[in-house]
Amino acid sequence: MKFQLDQLARRREHLQALAARQRIELGVHVEPLRAPLALVDRGMEAVRYVRRNPLLVAGASTLFFALGKKGSGKWLRRGWLAWQLIRRMRMK
Repeated sequence: MKFQLDQLARRREHLQALAARQRIELGVHVEPLRAPLALVDRGMEAVRYVRRNPLLVAGASTLFFALGKKGSGKWLRRGWLAWQLIRRMRMK
């Protein structure tokens, strides 16, 4: 019985060491993908926001078309800054 427990303990240690090496190796391979995946996450967040707020997006689009090219650029920058500020406040 003790022999089997010793064998199991050694096998467990071996598997834990193997898993640790595999985690390190996986981290090395995934690191170059961190920035592109973060960009994809931001894009998916934008898509989810549009799906949750279709009337807001439609209203904003209508407003920008009504204001014309000169007025919409100024309001678009202001809206973008306000949205970023609100998003940062929600994260804290």
